[in-house]
Amino acid sequence: MKGSRVLLVDDETVFTNNMSKLLTSRGYRVTAVNSGDSAIQALEKEDFDVVVLDLKMPGMDGITTLKEIKKLGLFTETLILTGHGSIDSAMEATKLGAYDYLPKPCEIGELVAKIEGAWEKKDNTND
Repeated sequence: MKGSRVLLVDDETVFTNNMSKLLTSRGYRVTAVNSGDSAIQALEKEDFDVVVLDLKMPGMDGITTLKEIKKLGLFTETLILTGHGSIDSAMEATKLGAYDYLPKPCEIGELVAKIEGAWEKKDNTND
């Protein structure tokens, strides 16, 4: 849904800058951070509807970050978006509660559709 708060977590600055602009132009309120630690800090301070999380990052990787997000017990959904995907990592992320898992690069329309689906799931969970 337009106006949804999206936390974009990726260590590739060019990617986060471009994706932030694309999502903002579609009406999303986007905050971008470059590490798992920064994502946890942001989630402790603000409410986000959807987290778009890279899998491979220095320091806290995406799977560890996803585990930490789930420990916080927040009503937020997480999408894994990665250029380093495998069936095993997709299965692990799904078992840990990720809403979905997308390869990078992906079309902006596909990402927006997944964000919308994650937002709807979150919204239905809150009801």
